[in-house]
Amino acid sequence: MIARRSLLAAGAAALAAPALAQSSAPWPIRTVRLIVPWPPGGSTDILARMVAEQLQQKLGQSFVLENRPGAGGNIGADALAKAAPDGYTMGPLTLGAWHINQFLYSRLPYDPQRDFQPISMHWELPNVVVVSAQHNPATTLAAFIDWAKAQRNGASFGSPGVGTTAHLSGAMFTSRLGIDGTHVPFRGAAQIIPAMLSGDLNFAIDNLASYIPVIQEGRMRALAVTGAERWATLPNVPTMAEAGVPDFVVTSWCAMAFPMGVPAPVLDRAATAMREIGQDPAMQERFLRAGAKCVWSTPAEVTARVARERPMWQEVVRISGAKLD
Repeated sequence: MIARRSLLAAGAAALAAPALAQSSAPWPIRTVRLIVPWPPGGSTDILARMVAEQLQQKLGQSFVLENRPGAGGNIGADALAKAAPDGYTMGPLTLGAWHINQFLYSRLPYDPQRDFQPISMHWELPNVVVVSAQHNPATTLAAFIDWAKAQRNGASFGSPGVGTTAHLSGAMFTSRLGIDGTHVPFRGAAQIIPAMLSGDLNFAIDNLASYIPVIQEGRMRALAVTGAERWATLPNVPTMAEAGVPDFVVTSWCAMAFPMGVPAPVLDRAATAMREIGQDPAMQERFLRAGAKCVWSTPAEVTARVARERPMWQEVVRISGAKLD
């Protein structure tokens, strides 16, 4: 009987061994899905693809992007929040998911403090005031302000959605300067840019990374950046303060996240990979050319930044009067 029990135990151990080995194997052992809450072609998508390439090289598995746009990023953020916390679903979350949308929407399908586990900061960038080079005569921000005030029907500005930093920046800009501004929400920069180039939209104050190519091609004119300093690859473009609009510093940032509850070894390995990417001079140069700063942080530093900035964005949303159900 003892021998039989020993044989049974040995057989059970042998059957369990592959599963045990798999569960203790270093993450990742299969394809990782990156949910991007914005459409292809925008800054979040472009910069996520750059990081996905590097994660794939460093960790030896495929990192496949899945674009889930809509509702100001809420559709993709909700999909990430409800994914299994096994390390095989992650995604880049911008300010909307981390804190703006909770003040904008009466109800969210996710809780930003409860449902997301930060991994690391991903990028940071200013917004840029842009106009169509073909359809707008302004070559300076002051000239554009004069032009916009003179329009009988006001000036229209686009954004990737209500409550995004582009929307809030445009609302703050038009309100402060006494411009009759009309906000036109789109799904992302890939739709805003054609509308501007066709003359159907007057301007945008949107994430710089999405507009670098059309600015460099000369199809759009950059009038000012919303950072505290000039942008390195656009040295001739002034800051808002230099262009005559003081106290207008707005930066967007993004942090990579898992659903809450991932195992600590998985989080540590992902955070280490993000740190290596963020410290790589070649990646820093690639991001800069694309219109963003490649940055990294600890998970705890992301949490602290969200807590620090939440009251500020709550107030900006209140001033804008934006509200969605």
